[in-house]
Amino acid sequence: MDLTPAPFFADLAEGPAGARAWWVKAADSLRLRIAHYPSEGTRGNVLLFPGRTEYVEKYGRAAAVFAEAGYHTLAIDWRGQGLADRMLVERRTGHVDLFEDYQRDVAAMTSLVDVLDLPRTQHLVAHSMGGCIGLRALMDGLDVTSAVFTGPMWGIRIANPVRPAAWAIARMSKSMGLGHMFAPGTGAISYVVGSDFNDNSLTRDPETWEYMRRQVLAHPELQLGGPSLNWLHEALAEMRLLSRRPAPNVPCVCYTGTNERIVDIDRIRARMAEWPSGRLEMVADGEHEIMMEVPATRNRVFADMIDHFATAGEAQALTA
Repeated sequence: MDLTPAPFFADLAEGPAGARAWWVKAADSLRLRIAHYPSEGTRGNVLLFPGRTEYVEKYGRAAAVFAEAGYHTLAIDWRGQGLADRMLVERRTGHVDLFEDYQRDVAAMTSLVDVLDLPRTQHLVAHSMGGCIGLRALMDGLDVTSAVFTGPMWGIRIANPVRPAAWAIARMSKSMGLGHMFAPGTGAISYVVGSDFNDNSLTRDPETWEYMRRQVLAHPELQLGGPSLNWLHEALAEMRLLSRRPAPNVPCVCYTGTNERIVDIDRIRARMAEWPSGRLEMVADGEHEIMMEVPATRNRVFADMIDHFATAGEAQALTA
């Protein structure tokens, strides 16, 4: 694989020194951006799957925590967001043709592990939409020692009376050639740009809120607005399909805020209730971005994640 350097905004990421980003092409030739946050340790490698609208710099601080604990981190700009290729004329529409296309991005990401000669002990950390992508990847055999999910998108929080309408609108958009349009109630404005901290659904920490705003205001090309109707249809179909498949036999911990307002907590509870070696941690007063919550919360969660990595790694070594 030929690696071509990609832009990377280290000053805004605030990650470990020496971080770099690369352009990598998926199997269908779409160009993705993947960042490597290095560590001087050799305990393993974190595959970090961001959520919808996100980009690699957003996880610089998380990568710094993992690096201190001895773990490298790879993070990705999924197709259609960050600096990866976008597929519509309206660049700020969150779009995908087929949800399973994200698995092409996963394959491109994992291929980089060998190219960069990273540790082969790997751990998945997946947030929101990345949690949906990550769940399918695990079910399809992603080679990781353990998995961590934060606010995973295994269901979208939609009021029950409205859910049939959401399905109908999304399905109709495909047949009518309107799949490129924004989903109802959304538009081109990035959430952290167009919303006020006092009523945001991501974090209770004002400093972290400003960290996210600084990044997308300094580089508006990172911004993404609402999802397309096609993305909505594909996401609903993917979540329904995955809900019917058994949980993978991978040690897992899932963190969900008690004040979660974006994804469906009932779907998360149902999934984790039947996950072998799975544990659900409900984070008191937490919003959607558990890794970007108030310092006391995120510090506790990161410490627990790192213990989880170590415990899973030790268990794997005993059975090897």
